[in-house]
Order: sequence, then C-alpha cells, then structure tokens
Amino acid sequence: MTTTHGSAKWQGGIKDGKGAISTKSGALADYPYGFASRFEGKPGSNPEELIGAAHAACFTMALSLILGEAKLTAEHMETKADVTLEKVADGFAITAVHLTLSAKIPGADNAAFQELAGKAKAGCPISKLLNTKITLDASLQG
Repeated sequence: MTTTHGSAKWQGGIKDGKGAISTKSGALADYPYGFASRFEGKPGSNPEELIGAAHAACFTMALSLILGEAKLTAEHMETKADVTLEKVADGFAITAVHLTLSAKIPGADNAAFQELAGKAKAGCPISKLLNTKITLDASLQG
C-alpha cells in the first residue's frame, strides 16, 4: 500500500479568490488556480485538468502492465484525457472522461490491442475512483 498527497490553499471569495496547488513530489509547488482558470480559460490550473493528467497517466501505466502480461512492450504511448465538467441540478459534476490513446506496439494486432486497452480503462485505479462515464478511442500506429 502507498499513500501520497496533494494540497491546496485558498484566500478570498469564489470569483475574486486565489488558490495554490502543491504536490508531495514538488512537481507542483504553489501553482495558481482559481475561478478564472477553471471557468473562463485564464492562465492557471484547475482540478479537472489535474484529474485528466492523473487519469491519462494511470491508464497508460495500467496498459503498460497489461501489455507486459501479454508479452508486448510499447515503443510509444500517448494518452489524452478530456474531462467534462457540467452544471447539473445540484451544482457541478464531472460527467464524462474521454481517453484518446495513440500507441506504437511492435507485434500487436488491433483486436488484441483494443481488448487490452479496454481492460486498462476499466482496471486503472483512477477509472475505478471516478463515478462517471469513461470512453476510449485507441489507435494503433504501424
């Protein structure tokens, strides 16, 4: 078992306030976030992009493990996770995550690749955490 952490600070109201996000590793150290970066496209981070990065990383690592179990090794994999935040009846909710994977895996055929990618989508810990619709487009490069 492993435990790690992230942290956030906040000052002010929802629209005029300012926040800072940090991670245990130091990859983020008091990185700014706030209403404008979350809802208005302004510079800074937001929780949804962090979830997207975490989900893309988790899924890609899970697929690497599953490929290894199938005696395959990726030459290259790149995953993007589009996280959708929408207004719902009781506030806001993440309503979907769409994973887009491009991979070059010597010796893999597309049918097996699609099956293994589906297993990674269902089995990665971040997928298990999220209570939302998760979709996947996986393409195998020649």
